Amino acid sequence: MPPRSTPTERQRRLGAELRRLRLAAEASTEFAAGLLGIDRSKVANIEGGVRVITPERVRTLACNYECRDGSYVEALVEMAEDRGQDWWHVYRGQLPAGLLDIAELEWHARRLRLILSVHVPGLLQTDAYARTLFAASLPAMSRSEVELRVAMRMQRQQVLHREHPVLYEAYVHEAALRMQFGGNKVMRAQLEQLNDASEAENVRLQVIPFSVGAFPSAGQSVTYADGAVPQLDTVMLDSAHGPEFTHAQAQLDKYSAHLEWMTSSALPPAESRDLIRSITRSF
Repeated sequence: MPPRSTPTERQRRLGAELRRLRLAAEASTEFAAGLLGIDRSKVANIEGGVRVITPERVRTLACNYECRDGSYVEALVEMAEDRGQDWWHVYRGQLPAGLLDIAELEWHARRLRLILSVHVPGLLQTDAYARTLFAASLPAMSRSEVELRVAMRMQRQQVLHREHPVLYEAYVHEAALRMQFGGNKVMRAQLEQLNDASEAENVRLQVIPFSVGAFPSAGQSVTYADGAVPQLDTVMLDSAHGPEFTHAQAQLDKYSAHLEWMTSSALPPAESRDLIRSITRSF
């Protein structure tokens, strides 16, 4: 197969994991190339996510790298499987690649944990609320561009309602509940939907009240996505130029500690719903 011109974040991650296995085994690219019967330059392309690798070849590399973690190997094999075009691929060429990477990360995650201080969680937003956020971007987007982003955000929410829904835990600062995005009518509907959504078995919503004061990662939106195995966990950070993904262990540990702090310091789910109802009445 020819090299990919724009590998997805998931494809780059698979390559990075294969490189990590090779380095742990103290194996050279020449050794890997010999196992696969390819030129050593193609090994670098595989590890960069640029070149496709089959599930069978993933198994070959893992076996010869003496990786004994069967669950981890099977998770890598799953990443290499060709499933054709997933739903978000219809937006390729119309929306930034980073937005497609977010959808792909959410789709394959076992659990999503978020920290937000300004906005309501994306997967719990109404279309009117999302439209207000996108319309406020700089540089300004056309109406069609805004609507395209709104449509994709609404489609992303299917991970919460599919046959095997993702576990979704969100820690939302009280400030996000009081920000008047779109005016009173939009915010009232948004908060009502937020409360309704928090009743689902796979959704856990906790509010960080103003009274808590300072908290870790204040002002930063964080998503911690649990992979099929812990080695494939990913942290995504929002930025003005698009999502930033990291899977360095030090960063995973740091944001995991942030989430533990949130769990113990935010209001419990029932009290969070009570606060949301109280704020809703003010709009």
